[in-house]
Amino acid sequence: MDAFFASVEQLDNPALRGKPVAVGGSGIRHVVAAASYEARKFGVHSAMPSVTARKLCPELVFVRHRFERYHQLSESIFEIYREFTDLVEPLSIDEAFLDVTKDKKGMGSATLIARTIKKEIKARTGLTASAGISVNKFLAKIASDMDKPDGLYLIAPEKAAEFIEKLPIEKFFGIGRVTAAKMHKLGIHCGADLKKWELLSLIRNFGKSGRFYYDIARGIDERPVEVSSERKSVGTELTYEKDLTTQFEIIAELYKVEKELMERIENAGVTGRTVTLKIKFSDFRQITRSRTLPDYIRSFGKLHEEVTGIRKSLDLSGSRIRLLGVSISNLETDDCSDRQLELFDDNDPTD
Repeated sequence: MDAFFASVEQLDNPALRGKPVAVGGSGIRHVVAAASYEARKFGVHSAMPSVTARKLCPELVFVRHRFERYHQLSESIFEIYREFTDLVEPLSIDEAFLDVTKDKKGMGSATLIARTIKKEIKARTGLTASAGISVNKFLAKIASDMDKPDGLYLIAPEKAAEFIEKLPIEKFFGIGRVTAAKMHKLGIHCGADLKKWELLSLIRNFGKSGRFYYDIARGIDERPVEVSSERKSVGTELTYEKDLTTQFEIIAELYKVEKELMERIENAGVTGRTVTLKIKFSDFRQITRSRTLPDYIRSFGKLHEEVTGIRKSLDLSGSRIRLLGVSISNLETDDCSDRQLELFDDNDPTD
């Protein structure tokens, strides 16, 4: 999907259309969760500190996230995918790999399928999507980023080698910013440079990932599209502009986090048995504490009781806290049968 969160906000609020929009808080400790294409023209991008984004684009409009709305639209989009193939692998809330080798509609063309899916998404949701088509995950992912927004890009098998050789190394799917910088220092700036390296040399410099880099430089990616829609946890967290320093502040803010988490649990239609409290301090030290229960959590009162128990087990006196988070895992759907297991604490060994 194209600038998914920001595009949803512009879709639902016509006053935002054509304006530079950032999803996220505007405070000193906030970051941009998503930026519209109007904002990206100024250099604003996701994960950028909001203060920096504001400096780059003084006219930037900040809007608070609405995750339930994003999930609602995401589910509608994934339903469209599954009308064309059963082999759908979610990459994130707004992105997926589709294997259309077995074409449910008998269209016979991956390009035609992609074009049709794009039209269906636009018609049913009002949003635009970009599609990449090729012979494997690696090439398809790169292709999907080549012609945004509202793009459709094909890397044909006979063109793959030439395409990869010319591709800047920082645009390789699976090579992040830090690795790209290391490769630049080694004289690797494009696919052709990477292809010159022997396997053992890549493994020596990049460990196990060296094998992956060796293969993708040759257009080889044998990873199958894996169907997996199992949700492993539901959580929420808040980062504070001003450190929490008193017990009252901590209790009050945790209560807010718990309430938001309970709403998400109910909206997702799941319950869970493992409660985890996450705390990040002003010096960026972070701890997590978990408690697994014999029964599934079915009420806010029970969730609050368990989080409170975890909090009381910690000595937070004198602490300066910049983030609080609570999550629930060991999930089952609401109609699950409770199973009896032992109660235990999973302490963070790094603390």
